[in-house]
Amino acid sequence: MRLYRTKLQEKLKEALEAVLPIIGIVLVLCFTIAPVSPGILLAFLAGAVLLVAGMMFFTLGVELSMTPMGGRVGTCMTKSKSLAVMVFLGFILGLVITISEPDLQVLAGQVPSVPNMVLILAVACGVGLFLVFALLRMLFSIPLSPMLLVFYGVVFVLALFVPKDFLAVAFDSGGVTTGPMTVPFIMALGVGISAIRSDKHAADDSFGLVALCSVGPILSVLVLGLIYHPEGGAYEPPSMPDIDTSVELWELFAHGFPTYMKEMAISILPIILFFGIFLLIFKGIGKRELIRIGIGLVYTYVGLVMFLTGVNVGFMPAGNYLGQVMAAYPYRWVIVPIGMLIGYFIVRAEPAVYVLTKQVEEITSGAVSANAMGMSLSIGVAVSLGLAMIRVLTGISILWFIIPGYAIALLGSFFVPKIFTAIAFDSGGVASGPMTATFLLPFATGACVSVGGNIVTDAFGVVAMVAMTPLITIQVLGLVSRIRSARLGRPAIGGAALEVSGAQAAFELLGDDEIIEL
Repeated sequence: MRLYRTKLQEKLKEALEAVLPIIGIVLVLCFTIAPVSPGILLAFLAGAVLLVAGMMFFTLGVELSMTPMGGRVGTCMTKSKSLAVMVFLGFILGLVITISEPDLQVLAGQVPSVPNMVLILAVACGVGLFLVFALLRMLFSIPLSPMLLVFYGVVFVLALFVPKDFLAVAFDSGGVTTGPMTVPFIMALGVGISAIRSDKHAADDSFGLVALCSVGPILSVLVLGLIYHPEGGAYEPPSMPDIDTSVELWELFAHGFPTYMKEMAISILPIILFFGIFLLIFKGIGKRELIRIGIGLVYTYVGLVMFLTGVNVGFMPAGNYLGQVMAAYPYRWVIVPIGMLIGYFIVRAEPAVYVLTKQVEEITSGAVSANAMGMSLSIGVAVSLGLAMIRVLTGISILWFIIPGYAIALLGSFFVPKIFTAIAFDSGGVASGPMTATFLLPFATGACVSVGGNIVTDAFGVVAMVAMTPLITIQVLGLVSRIRSARLGRPAIGGAALEVSGAQAAFELLGDDEIIEL
């Protein structure tokens, strides 16, 4: 218990460091240029408390459950030495874990004219298929850059034929799919598989699963867009809370808790069932580790319930209202720098970002620090939010930003160390998580309402923009690393230099029982 208490204190400190800057920015705006009603402000502050507590429990739960579960599955899948088994399990795993992703459920509820379950199943099939491609890439050491070039080429060809009202939603789907449930499991799965390999590129190939799994939803939703035509639907922004007393504030959140308790139970149940069936087939897990995973799942569930209740009940209405107020001023251009400032800090509050930055630091033995990763992601998201606000104000098509952005990112992948390309494309999916869907997207839709724009074409696409810019900033970090290494006469980060450290990090993630087996 003392260990868990110490861990919780550590996670609480990290959560406060991530969320306090956002709270500070919103409070400054509320008391200066964007006044809000006391009810909205109280709901926001109560949501912030739940957000901090939720992040604390969630990040600890991920360390105890999702990461070792993913590592165990990856290790056993590889040791089965059956390609058919790996393909089948990979597809089922991608399908199950995507249906469990809460971000996807939020997006599906906001897409007009397409039944929620149709969209969710289409995206889940896309993730399952591309998780299989990602596993095959790792097994056969296929370079990531050519695969990304081909798949994104197909994406942009299909984008030319998809209805305009569906285009931004299709690109958004790739970002929301890789959220707090998907990323820890998939990344640990990659580390578990790479731990079995002994070649010099194993550590490089442990990244890139999230990158490929982000492409699948875009392709599947683009295909869906050729079948369903959402012109007749309308987006409904979140309702503003009307609170006069503290009792009404409690009732507001009390109504939210049962909803998200049910949603998260449904989300986590498929993963638990999959892992339970997996253990019956492969066995070999120790009792101590099984208890640890069980405790971790409880923490993960509690954390996600608190997190999503806080952001949906408190953060979403506040974000929408702030966007409406600021875009209604004559100097509406102010939403561009303010959006960039919020974007710079808000990415640090994404639960999955913590998982990625720590895993990158471990796999590279500190050569790429979590702080450097965090700074690069913050800069990338700040730029993306600035561009997204420009889209809201001008109505420029998302293709004018997405096509050049991905072209630069794909071109850069041939000049930076391979591991940075994989990390960069993983980062794009990770950066666009619950905070983006529940604060930044409502902020953009609120601003779009005030300027009289088309919400579906102009406001949607924020998630896609957030997912795009880290691809460039992280690769710039890799290019700087390569140049610096060349000047100092040291080997570049990646390849053989990471072989030993990658295996050590994998062992740390998998736990003592797996080390004995390996």
